[in-house]
Amino acid sequence: MLDIYEKLQQQIAEVEQDVRKAAGGNRAAGTRVRKAMQEIKATAQDLRTKVLEAREEEH
Repeated sequence: MLDIYEKLQQQIAEVEQDVRKAAGGNRAAGTRVRKAMQEIKATAQDLRTKVLEAREEEH
């Protein structure tokens, strides 16, 4: 579970520069941000699933 969380943190850190560029009007950076957000969303969903699985194992 922690490995997925660390992956999520890394993905967010990696997209920071492109977010700043997109905010400045760089359209190519905006495209990269949208793609990265899809990947971040998938990783977050994986983490959510693992948390639920861990909770169910406790009971």
